[in-house]
Amino acid sequence: MDFNKVYEKELSFQADRRKATVEFINIVSDLWYDKSIELVLFRNQLINRNVSDILDLHEYAGEFVGKPISIFDSVEIATAIKDLNLPPAKLDIGKLTYEYHLDGQPHSNAMAFVSNKLSDAKQTETVTPKDVVLYGFGRIGRLVARELMTRTGKGNQLRLRAVVTRGKVDQSVLEKRASLLKSDSVHGPFSGTVNIDEKNSALIINGTTVHMISANQPEDIDYTKYGINNALIIDNTGAFRDKEALSRHLTSKGAAKVLLTAPGKGIPNIVHGVNQKEHNPDEIDIFSAASCTTNAITPVLKAVQDSLGVVHGHLETIHAYTNDQNLVDNMHSKYRRGRAAGLNMVITETGAGKAVSKALPVFEGKLTSNAIRVPVPNGSLAILNLEVEKETNLEDVNSLLKKYALEGELVEQIQYSVDNELVSSDIIGSSAPAIYDSNATIVSADGKNVILYIWYDNEYGYSHQVIRLAKYIAKVRRYTYY
Repeated sequence: MDFNKVYEKELSFQADRRKATVEFINIVSDLWYDKSIELVLFRNQLINRNVSDILDLHEYAGEFVGKPISIFDSVEIATAIKDLNLPPAKLDIGKLTYEYHLDGQPHSNAMAFVSNKLSDAKQTETVTPKDVVLYGFGRIGRLVARELMTRTGKGNQLRLRAVVTRGKVDQSVLEKRASLLKSDSVHGPFSGTVNIDEKNSALIINGTTVHMISANQPEDIDYTKYGINNALIIDNTGAFRDKEALSRHLTSKGAAKVLLTAPGKGIPNIVHGVNQKEHNPDEIDIFSAASCTTNAITPVLKAVQDSLGVVHGHLETIHAYTNDQNLVDNMHSKYRRGRAAGLNMVITETGAGKAVSKALPVFEGKLTSNAIRVPVPNGSLAILNLEVEKETNLEDVNSLLKKYALEGELVEQIQYSVDNELVSSDIIGSSAPAIYDSNATIVSADGKNVILYIWYDNEYGYSHQVIRLAKYIAKVRRYTYY
């Protein structure tokens, strides 16, 4: 073997592959900014990705479906999409490419295939953009702001218009708010620009004005003074948790709907992908996005319940420490949470086991739950120990979860991992609320007990669920192909 010739051939192929990736990135950008068509690769975002990111995602896609997904194929499919006159949409090019190369697929070229697959897109209704106000600007508020501003595009869906906080809004406060948005110790730098407009008490994010409003209570605010009307208020404060308290937002001029980013009382608790269709936004004004852990386990529990049936089970969540814990040992209203978060594993309670039944009533009384806070700033793990009705085995359980991750109503919620080396830092930045660790699953010898390991980015993955629910409430969901 002539190793030099082989090496030169490899270099040439890599150059062609990276060149094709650059072409793909350009098409992705053109589709998004010119036509409001968002391409994803098995639910992984492609906007603002570099060449290495795109190639890595193609490697994952190939492992996921058990068949190579080539960047050259993706370019061919993306070009066909660009040449079609489609309305705003969100399309999974990974699934399209996979289906294009399935045996028995009747179409001889990419254009004919894509035109047939996406024929329903032109029948979708026109979307009216929705103004959004973030009430509170903590961990979740800032991540939601990042995502909304990064994916604003032409502004055809959700438009972030204002942020409400307590206290005065002067130059110093604006600079600190801008700095916290631009730089994040866990999630890295914001992929955009953030400047301040002291005169108008605003942040200028990616060249767009976002008003910073100071208010001690919702009743004090008139959003219409800022040109904001019929707005969706996303409450990130945690100060208002029941229907009565959250209704105060609706007394503000310009406010129309409310979404709480925490479990709520007396209002629908929604895990998007599972139960949002049971609650009509034309009839309901106040919603809850439940908790990060509830969003992580409920999609997987639904998949198992629908396919195998669940007799009962236990949830143990290994959760990153949170802002309500102490940095050093000190007084705390709850036992154990007063001990130094960065130095201890801390046993505490979680309501996620009971909260599942709000989205899936069939689980009422079936789950016990507990939590252990551990010394990592982000990235958590839910362990589900379930007794199932139907006898099963490891291969069938993994096939079941892969099917739900590839098709159906839960493809945005369940990501299927094939990584043998997966650890908590690897899942930071995952947009799916549940990352199923296929290599960690355990099934008992009698096939009646299964133990599932579900990773989740308790900040970023949850923020994406909030945005998905916000789009449903605001009725700005585009045509999707997953």
